[in-house]
Amino acid sequence: MGVGDWTVGSSTATRLVIVVLSVACGACRQDMHDAPRYDPLEASAFFADGRSARGLVANAVARGTLREDEHLYQGTIDGQLTDMFPMPVTAELMARGRERFNVFCSPCHGRTGQGNGMVVQRGFRAPPSFHQERLRSAPVGYYVNVETNGFGAMSDYSAQVPPEDRWAIAAYIRALQFSQRATVGDVPPDRRPELDRAPEAAPAAPEAR
Repeated sequence: MGVGDWTVGSSTATRLVIVVLSVACGACRQDMHDAPRYDPLEASAFFADGRSARGLVANAVARGTLREDEHLYQGTIDGQLTDMFPMPVTAELMARGRERFNVFCSPCHGRTGQGNGMVVQRGFRAPPSFHQERLRSAPVGYYVNVETNGFGAMSDYSAQVPPEDRWAIAAYIRALQFSQRATVGDVPPDRRPELDRAPEAAPAAPEAR
């Protein structure tokens, strides 16, 4: 094969490759990547009124997601943090609050609210103790508001914890705070004898043989 024959053959192969690539590229559409869409309030020939944005359904009444009850959702009344609960504080509510607190709060705040949870023991920044005066005197709605909106380095828990559980957690935090400064006089008279009972001794370990 001469040099001229090699040049002609190479040029033909190059043209063939270009043609094949052109056809292949022309057949590749990006509809999955660049999906057809409308910009906000863009005109549209698809609808008779020429608008891409559709109007609200006539006489529709929204319900369930308005979150208009600021007391329940934000812990405030008329924009002010409140110390009133939107539901009765029952033993069931306290038990639920303890269970949810241990799940969502104790990793940072610790089981007793001292701010020494497992996350902190692994080197992360410690949150403030619930037993300092500033937080002991804070309205109970403060805790609900922080759970809802976050505060400082703490992100909000509105997606993980429903509002009723946020109040249950706040009630349990109040119980933790009270437990650290309660006196014998705070115990109902009919329950005080229980304080004088000696704890039952643990069973002795079996002797090694």
